[in-house]
Amino acid sequence: MKSPFDDFKRKKDYLICIDSDGCVMDTMDIKHIRCFGPRMVDEWHLDEWRGDILKRWNEISLYTMTRGINRFKGLAIALAEINKKYVDIQDIELFSDWVSKAPELSNRAVEKMYKETGTEIFNKALSWSISVNNSIKVLPQEKKKPFEGAAEGLRAAGRVADVAVVSSANRDAVEEEWELYHLLEHVDILLCQDAGSKAHCIEELRKKGYAPDHVLMVGDAPGDRQAAIENGVYYYPILARREKESWTEAPAAFSKLVQGEYQPYGQKKEREFLDNLGGK
Repeated sequence: MKSPFDDFKRKKDYLICIDSDGCVMDTMDIKHIRCFGPRMVDEWHLDEWRGDILKRWNEISLYTMTRGINRFKGLAIALAEINKKYVDIQDIELFSDWVSKAPELSNRAVEKMYKETGTEIFNKALSWSISVNNSIKVLPQEKKKPFEGAAEGLRAAGRVADVAVVSSANRDAVEEEWELYHLLEHVDILLCQDAGSKAHCIEELRKKGYAPDHVLMVGDAPGDRQAAIENGVYYYPILARREKESWTEAPAAFSKLVQGEYQPYGQKKEREFLDNLGGK
């Protein structure tokens, strides 16, 4: 079976890997604020506490160190808190335990668990997830735009390095959004959900001959930083709620990478990233 890495050839000495949702594309907030949280309230009939629950969903998914968490892990955290604070959520312990151990967290995996166990929480989680996907599909296209400064940042990256999109999002969605705004012309390889984890993608790209201190991962979530750490490469954060500022600074960061001056600067940026999400 052909690998997405087979046809990629290193053209420059440096590599900049860039996430999509919440990093280049301003799509994360709208998906959670308009789709994920509200559909959970609807599915579990939580309207009595809608305001507080939606605020907490956004904290879990967007503004703390669990930013970018898998949807079913986020759901398990939110429902466990709702079970303690507001109303009984039947079989939440079973669902949380499954989420913590399952090798795959997807609609397919949730549907399989429901068929095997007949436990209603899996049926509801699947119904919620499908409803979320349907809600996302009908979001106005004009609401799914790149962050201000992102296109300029991509151009700056392409001047000094090979550029790889490394995203855990659906390939079709990423292609559609990036093509609409003519962003793919700045990209050398597009790696999405179907290419494997972000850590795996960086590892495979490094095999093309990039030195670890010549590779930079640009992302907005702890998972992006962790993928960089696992591969011993640098990380540049796009800070939540400070995206324009982060992209304005990005070309200077890319210059530091190729000038061999990134390490102390990168440590400073990582501290900013952790502080921004309340991490340590």
